[in-house]
Amino acid sequence: MEKEFKYKLIKKDIRTNARLGELNVFGRVVKTPMFMPVGTQATVKFVSPEELKEIGAQVILANTYHLWLRPGEDVLEEAGGIHEFMQYDGPILTDSGGFQVFSLADSRSIREDGVEFKSHLDGTKLFLSPEKSIEIQEKIGSDIAMSFDECIPYPSSYKYTKASVERTLRWAKRGKDAHTKKDQALFGIVQGSKFAGLRRYCAEELVKMDFDGYSIGGTSVGEDKETHYRMLDYTLPFLPEDKPRYEMGIGAINDLLEAVERGVDMFDCVLPTRIARHGTLMTSQGRINIKKSIYKHDFTPLDPECDCVCCRKYTKAYLNHLFRCNEGYGSRLLSIHNLRFLLKFMEDMRQAIAEDRFLEFKQETLSHYGFDERGF
Repeated sequence: MEKEFKYKLIKKDIRTNARLGELNVFGRVVKTPMFMPVGTQATVKFVSPEELKEIGAQVILANTYHLWLRPGEDVLEEAGGIHEFMQYDGPILTDSGGFQVFSLADSRSIREDGVEFKSHLDGTKLFLSPEKSIEIQEKIGSDIAMSFDECIPYPSSYKYTKASVERTLRWAKRGKDAHTKKDQALFGIVQGSKFAGLRRYCAEELVKMDFDGYSIGGTSVGEDKETHYRMLDYTLPFLPEDKPRYEMGIGAINDLLEAVERGVDMFDCVLPTRIARHGTLMTSQGRINIKKSIYKHDFTPLDPECDCVCCRKYTKAYLNHLFRCNEGYGSRLLSIHNLRFLLKFMEDMRQAIAEDRFLEFKQETLSHYGFDERGF
């Protein structure tokens, strides 16, 4: 297998824009559409690299901002890169740090050269620019890096959004010019909030820069579902068919279905592990909360249709006990289950696209989970 970064479109669903594809990530082939578990600080919470492989994870995501603060990019470089550091040999994607700078950090000051802010950990003054973001990601050693962009709140005015898009495009060009790591792909990020013209403009200008892939940013940040899906409609027609499309921060089943139907290939979200740590589980019978007392004497498997270790070996009663006792093993098992459920969901979705029955799969799923006809 040639060590390159290349997307191959296998087929499109006959009635939608859903795409079945393969992504060659420098000699490691992954199938799309796919979901990427989030390993913010070089670990997917409570789940080992070996377990990630076992449940079918193909690519995982790590966070540039958090790894920059701890342990520091120089430590990761000294370790031989993030793969060696965390002992995970599959592809790893790093975000740019932009979302965290704009959502976590205090006292931000946005300038043309970058963003000055205070660390959310100890208040230390920091500065992140497009060039610095690329430098950090290259030292981290991820397989896919993201451009540094401005993550604006929703809603924002047209005037502010337009200025922000222009800044994001300038930053994208600067980051691309600074990028030198040949075995690391670089994605551009399309912004533009809810404005169709700005989304098209941002997409077309990024495509001119010829990135390895393109991300749809600025969605699922507080807008209603209709607006969210319109943002995709305003963006996807202007992205090339021979490059991967990645929507950031998406993990809800109805959102995944809507995005795949429109032609998105890659997703990530903390949702499955975050809700697992609070006792909420995604199952073939719908969502359940294992904390409820009704499970104290329930000696049936969590999900009879799931093949993960949690469902093969343990009962709801045992999981209820672990959670009520605040035992770490409970969080591990619940996190493994939710991730496997979502990864299996993507496997089933890929099969539906291959068989030209994506719409039937979508409707069956939405009906089963009780969403209405709009997918909410």
